Amino acid sequence: MHTFRVELGARSYPIYIGPGLLGQPDVVAPHVGGRQVMIVTNTTVAPLYLTQTKAAFAAYDTHVVILPDGEQYKTLGTLQQIFDQLVDKRYERDCTLVALGGGVIGDLTGFAAACYQRGVPFIQIPTTLLAQVDSSVGGKTGVNHPHAKNMIGAFHQPRCVLAATDTLDSLDDRQLSAGIAEIIKYGLIRDTEFLIWLEANMEKLLARDSGALSFAIERSCHNKAQVVAADETESGLRATLNLGHTFGHAIEAASGYGAWLHGEAVATGMLMAADLSARLGWLSTAEVHRIESLLVLARLPTRAPAQMDYPTFMKYMSMDKKIQAGRLRLVLLKQLGEAVVTADYEAALLKACIDEHHALSNA
Repeated sequence: MHTFRVELGARSYPIYIGPGLLGQPDVVAPHVGGRQVMIVTNTTVAPLYLTQTKAAFAAYDTHVVILPDGEQYKTLGTLQQIFDQLVDKRYERDCTLVALGGGVIGDLTGFAAACYQRGVPFIQIPTTLLAQVDSSVGGKTGVNHPHAKNMIGAFHQPRCVLAATDTLDSLDDRQLSAGIAEIIKYGLIRDTEFLIWLEANMEKLLARDSGALSFAIERSCHNKAQVVAADETESGLRATLNLGHTFGHAIEAASGYGAWLHGEAVATGMLMAADLSARLGWLSTAEVHRIESLLVLARLPTRAPAQMDYPTFMKYMSMDKKIQAGRLRLVLLKQLGEAVVTADYEAALLKACIDEHHALSNA
């Protein structure tokens, strides 16, 4: 087991990474608030890992909420199911919520914890690669609006993150690649040494080599922890973690939540952001092709859905959380390993970028 901390002063917490972590009461006990624990999971994860997880909390008064699986259920209506159980079971202010699942479960459970009695402790136990390297770390919680992803939420840091790497054995290949998209992101925005490593070791990751996966998870979490420690509430630096997300969230919302996995949409969005960066003279054409080759190697899509023309993209991108004073800010690459959040681009260049990708999608 590898352990390191997200340094946030009084809200600092450890990230545990390694196999065999489920079912270990000694790992979770220091992070439980009181006598009551509620485990929130979904219909896919519960048959696989709920029994082991409950064993870790056997010393507590524990109940379970099992939600439907899928991005389309990341809604206020689903959140209400958690609140209903907390109230019906008379959960007190020192209770602890446990998120057992992927990013949707983590975001829903974290948001419930942020709101219930104005804030209770919660623990993240991510079971997908994407959740282990990204969404479980940093305290972003929330739900989707039908027209805008993650528009409703709160910052609420977990007490700990427990990334049990053996849970990745149950992931299908598509989910694995979706998680790799977020791993690639760290190389592109701030860690070129890691980017080079990914180019050399992608086949190992896809083959689920335990050593390669553990290294990639730890390196990704280190990168995110450093950014979160420097900018917890996304007033500046942390926004660079959203490379490709403005384009990607538009794809998810326009396609109907769940049709595209988050990592798949982000992969296409990162290539579009790289394309726009090249149009601004910041990246070379060869570097854009290098990014595309790595995404293809990771078995990720690089073309938006055929219906995603310029008006459609702008309809959904106009709801992005990074808009300030009416200007759409995008995360772009000044160079490989250096991201910037900027609204300093010509609208005509953005339109040309989207138009070209739309044409390629329909070729």
